[in-house]
Amino acid sequence: MSDWELLQKLLGPALWDTIWTMAAASFFALLFGLPLGLLLYATAKGHLFENAWINRPLSAFITALRAVPFIILAVSLIPLTRLIVGTSIGNSAAVFVLSITAIPFYARMAELSFREVDKNLIQAVLSMGATRLQTLREVVLPESLPSLISGFTVTIIAIIAASSMVGFIGGNGLGRLAISYGYQRYNVTIMIAVIAVLIALNVAVQWFGDRLAQKAARVK
Repeated sequence: MSDWELLQKLLGPALWDTIWTMAAASFFALLFGLPLGLLLYATAKGHLFENAWINRPLSAFITALRAVPFIILAVSLIPLTRLIVGTSIGNSAAVFVLSITAIPFYARMAELSFREVDKNLIQAVLSMGATRLQTLREVVLPESLPSLISGFTVTIIAIIAASSMVGFIGGNGLGRLAISYGYQRYNVTIMIAVIAVLIALNVAVQWFGDRLAQKAARVK
């Protein structure tokens, strides 16, 4: 089988596996990372729900989790992945590991986005009688929306980069294709094709995220 025929056979399924795991991990990053980021922001010193007993341990845990390289974290999570997912290989396991990596990453990105909201605006709203919860919902979240979208775009791109490495731990997708055929079998055609597809995927995500953030900024 020629390189071109092999590429036609394998690239489509590998791309689909990468998109699926990326989308699923991005969903969990948003679902859990956004509330965590809001909690970090709200309980920080000088903010609406200042609470050092919550903020400091949570902040330390997220920092520690982010400090571990992806491959080391993925390997160390194998027992937990097997316990929760039922297997330590395949797309489901890859989604779990990628989510564990992406959630603290986006939590920090979201926290930084919330910190960009003008404190004078928050104080003005509070002085007009708004509760702290109302201020979070009606001021902090809407004002930080463009930055949140930009941060989520960066998170998705980080997930794509990490998903390319799940091939080392038995995950499917472009990473496994590049490792199994491009690296282990020294197939330069496969390697170049995978790199080109990953670049195109990143560019597409960045373009869409930028357009969405610009639209949110105009609406704000």
